[in-house]
Amino acid sequence: MPVINRIAAFAEDMAAWRRHLHRIPELGLDCPKTAAFVAARLRDFGVDEVHEGIARTGIVAIIDGRAPGPTIGLRADMDGLPIAEATGLPYASEHAGRMHACGHDGHTAMLLGAARYLAETRNFAGRVALIFQPAEEAGGGAQVMVQEGVLERFDIAQVYALHNAPGVEEASFYTTPGPIMAAVDTFHVHVRGRGGHGAMPHETRDPVIAACGIAQAIQTIVSRNHYALEDLVVSVTQIHTGTVDNVIPDTAYINGTVRTFAAHVRTMVMDRMEAIVRGQALSYGVEAELDYEIGYPATVNDAEKAAFAAGIARDVAGADRVIADAGREMGAEDFSYMLERRPGAYLFLGQGPGAGLHHPEYDFNDAVAPVGASFLARLVERAQPLA
Repeated sequence: MPVINRIAAFAEDMAAWRRHLHRIPELGLDCPKTAAFVAARLRDFGVDEVHEGIARTGIVAIIDGRAPGPTIGLRADMDGLPIAEATGLPYASEHAGRMHACGHDGHTAMLLGAARYLAETRNFAGRVALIFQPAEEAGGGAQVMVQEGVLERFDIAQVYALHNAPGVEEASFYTTPGPIMAAVDTFHVHVRGRGGHGAMPHETRDPVIAACGIAQAIQTIVSRNHYALEDLVVSVTQIHTGTVDNVIPDTAYINGTVRTFAAHVRTMVMDRMEAIVRGQALSYGVEAELDYEIGYPATVNDAEKAAFAAGIARDVAGADRVIADAGREMGAEDFSYMLERRPGAYLFLGQGPGAGLHHPEYDFNDAVAPVGASFLARLVERAQPLA
């Protein structure tokens, strides 16, 4: 496996950076400690420019190559999750109720590793823009950065990102041309009835039964309103109502997620959900209101860039450890906002056995950091080679 020797030489440094970041997980757009650490390391490496305060705590750093040329963007997400860590590791989160349960600490460390190498060697033309983004998990930090004009401001012509994949062979890669991750929406249903004594339900308008009816009916959107060969997930994930065993409450709350790829499928779900909520409320004699939030769009790889990136991955990991047409999945990712505006690709890096993403026992595998950093560095050198 031809990991770049210089990057392999500071593998322990990358592990130390990652474990430091693992101790200080921050949420959403508010990642000041993480950003300060990243900016300090970038200045230590001697990058040419460090631009801070983008999307509140995001950073874009520039490294100039040895000849004129375009700018390629590499993005790493920095934020953690509101999950209580249960790893028991010596570098576990120091902030109760927060942890790096998705490996963004590892993504940041890998991009820092690539930055250190690229700043030392500069064996490429044009420039590389290192994008350290807050709020991937919630808040759409990529959208905020795009809205603040980072792609135009730094003249970024193409963009790439890498995400770890637990349960996938260590140091292997996979990607796919076209859609790779789904659009994600969130729905909230607020049910209002009339509460009363549990022994006298005839005197109430029961929101509990109505909520159960709405939740069950929502699931028929996939099974009865949707063409089976088009990808769609509709999941009810929360129902909250009531406080004691002998009182029928006044209200109930339903929450869930919708994952789609096609715009017409998203529209169908919204229309059917509105009709179901309205009709079920009428049938149970309650009031119900649907709040449907449109979230991240689908993550769509440029086919040519995905094939190019898969070729770089083969050079780093070996041809038998790269799947270039893995197909799409129903998770979501706000890197989609950058891919809407610029060609590029999103890839996954296998990190071997271990707890899954968003699990309280998850931990990034530091052994794959040199592989990811080598991939990012080679991507720049091959995309923008010196004459």
